[in-house]
Amino acid sequence: MADEGWERRALETLANDIVVERRRARRWSIFFRLLTLAVIVVGALALFGLAGTRGQLCIDKCTAVVHLEGEIDREGRASAENIIQGLHAAFEHPGTKGVLLRINSPGGSPVQAGHINDEIRRLRAKHPDVPLYAVIEDICASGGYYIAVAADKIYVDKASIVGSIGVVMDSFGFTGTMEKLGVERRTLAAGDNKNFLDPFSPVVESQKEHAQQMLGQVHQQFITVVRQGRGKRLKETPDMFSGLLWVGQKSIDLGLTDALGSVEYVAREVIKAEDIVDFTPRENIAERLAKRVGAGVAEGMARFGVFQGINLR
Repeated sequence: MADEGWERRALETLANDIVVERRRARRWSIFFRLLTLAVIVVGALALFGLAGTRGQLCIDKCTAVVHLEGEIDREGRASAENIIQGLHAAFEHPGTKGVLLRINSPGGSPVQAGHINDEIRRLRAKHPDVPLYAVIEDICASGGYYIAVAADKIYVDKASIVGSIGVVMDSFGFTGTMEKLGVERRTLAAGDNKNFLDPFSPVVESQKEHAQQMLGQVHQQFITVVRQGRGKRLKETPDMFSGLLWVGQKSIDLGLTDALGSVEYVAREVIKAEDIVDFTPRENIAERLAKRVGAGVAEGMARFGVFQGINLR
């Protein structure tokens, strides 16, 4: 009986060891499968990101396109950082025969627009054999047009909206509302103009005049850039720099743009390279989330600040 008990215990121990070993092997198998899947996913994302930003599909000769979409600001898709990165990749690719900047933007930051304009002019001088054309789709207003005038030529649709050569500064006034609610504004500041255009205080005429001077200076910079970019093609009228908008055909008549044409048309008929490759930078998920969080914080701070900045829109 003792011998049988010993054998039984030995068998039970062996069986338990086998079960434990199998469980351990199963866990490692699952781990390595998940690890392999993670490597494949990361590799695929990296490959798609590389193809999207570096135009890997341009084998022989192609027309490189960079999309400028939406409001021009430091944190968005149409930031100077993103657009310039795409332009660099487009110009530096050996297969690029011409670059198209596809614009669909209502405008935005004059600083960001200025950076892009300056870089386009620099890249055109560095790569004189590679033309850069702006192609306007639905709208190219203010900061969008500020950028477009740096191109060799500007193409539009007959119904595109073009222009708005002006500058605006947004703010609000809550003094009447505060009086009705019985709210008293208490502000301590060192410096007579530290509360510049405070939305909770009555307008100070000297501050308003100073703000108008700043707007005038930026407006004049805008006008100068347009005149430099368009040159003798521009047929100036008294209201050209007043902030008005024009449809595509009228913009051609005024010399604000050059001709009718889409991305496909310019690639095929002007550049003579029908293969269109997108060099617009693509953000990964982590970058997109980080930028959105940062933009949300900045926007929240701006809404409670003095004013929301100068805009070309």
